[in-house]
Amino acid sequence: MTQLKIATFNINGIRSRLPALLEWLAEEQPDIACLQELKAPDESFPVDVLSEAGYGACWHGQKAWNGVAILVRGGQPIESRRGLPGDPQDTHSRYLEAAVQGLVIGCLYLPNGNPQPGPKFDYKLAWFERLLGHAQQLLDSGHPVVLAGDFNAVPTDDDIYNPRSWRKDALLQPQTRACWQRLLAQGWTDALRTRYPDERVYTFWDYFRQHWKTNSGLRIDHLLLSPSLVPRLRDAGVDRWVRDRPHASDHAPAWVTLETA
Repeated sequence: MTQLKIATFNINGIRSRLPALLEWLAEEQPDIACLQELKAPDESFPVDVLSEAGYGACWHGQKAWNGVAILVRGGQPIESRRGLPGDPQDTHSRYLEAAVQGLVIGCLYLPNGNPQPGPKFDYKLAWFERLLGHAQQLLDSGHPVVLAGDFNAVPTDDDIYNPRSWRKDALLQPQTRACWQRLLAQGWTDALRTRYPDERVYTFWDYFRQHWKTNSGLRIDHLLLSPSLVPRLRDAGVDRWVRDRPHASDHAPAWVTLETA
């Protein structure tokens, strides 16, 4: 039985953390890797270095902020969409979609939304609404789809070490969680929570107050599966060791393995 490993990783600066990215790719060898927060313009994306590491790529960069990419081991993603529909004035590089090995892969970096209330939180909710509309279209297409990325949403209090000090944060607001629940209600399956229904699983530990050392984490990086992929789900997890490396991102890669069709 052959399997396909699909991962998502908020790299938090691809140029400064390229060695960490290459180490992870060599060690874990994901077949498909969705990256967020490239923080680099398109011309600075390290396509040649990644090619030498065995990965083809498509990317949507932005100077100093945002940026998303899809990597494919031993192949090339076929880009099908750059940016979410619904707002032609939105210049943020936050969504990229590609066809890979019979799947549609949507790589996303949902807005953080802080501080809230305010325009940044309004933008977060508006972006989430656009995602909901596009996600429904993807489901309606009947194609097997994986939506992977940093959703900047803590679904429940079981997805954070202690919600008390985060109650005012945009990641935990009732409006954010309501959008997440509406997304799941469309028919998407939260792969990590399906694999670990009763365990606390984290993907993000901020740089403050020794949160990594005390495992004071949040689960904000998610992989959502369309209905036809759920029977093919074999495993899911988080590569926590990456967060412990020197000069690490504040995120660790999350991943799923699917039985190939």
